[in-house]
Parts: sequence; C-alpha cells; structure tokens
Amino acid sequence: MEKVYLAQGSTDLRKSIDGLSILVQEAFELDPFSPCLFVFCNRKRDKVKILQWDHNGFWLHYRRLEKGTFHWPSDDDASVMPVSRRQFRWLMDGLPLHQRGAHRAVHARTLI
Repeated sequence: MEKVYLAQGSTDLRKSIDGLSILVQEAFELDPFSPCLFVFCNRKRDKVKILQWDHNGFWLHYRRLEKGTFHWPSDDDASVMPVSRRQFRWLMDGLPLHQRGAHRAVHARTLI
C-alpha cells in the first residue's frame, strides 16, 4: 500500500513536478520515485497538489475548493508528516486528521 506524506504548513503551489520532487528529495529526505503520495497545500488552505510516481512518469494531481478550507497541519519549519490513507481521505473531505468518533479498523482473522 502506498504511504501518504503531508508537507506540513504551506507550500508555494507555483512549483511544478520538478520543484515539488526536489522538495521531497532535499527537504524531506524521501525518494520522490517511491510508490507514495506527497501532498502539499497552499497558504490559504484551499488548494492541494499531490505528487505521485507511476511506472515511467509523475502524476501531478490538483484540487481546488470552491468553498471552505482543508484542516491542514501547520508547522513553522518545512517538515513532513506521514498519515494513513484513511486520514488522508478525511482531510480531503474537509475533516481534521484525528477523528475521535471514527470506527476502528477491523481486520479479518484466519482460522487455522
């Protein structure tokens, strides 16, 4: 399963694939070619860019909210925060990363 990494705080979304991949590699010390999602948010918290490597090229996904903002984790220094796919979905749906009332994940048990 792909990991999801959030760039905490705001990112200049004028950066394109090359600029974001350099940020992933140099500032976060992660491999932009790994099977992960690297997610960046602007200062107003209403736009998101997602960098993703796929076989032989990068995908750059872009989302702009017409109303409202994302509950983005803030940090003064450029740091990265790993989150679960579930938390990522919450964030994209306009919810905070930590949901107190969320159902816990259930994993099937195998009988021996």
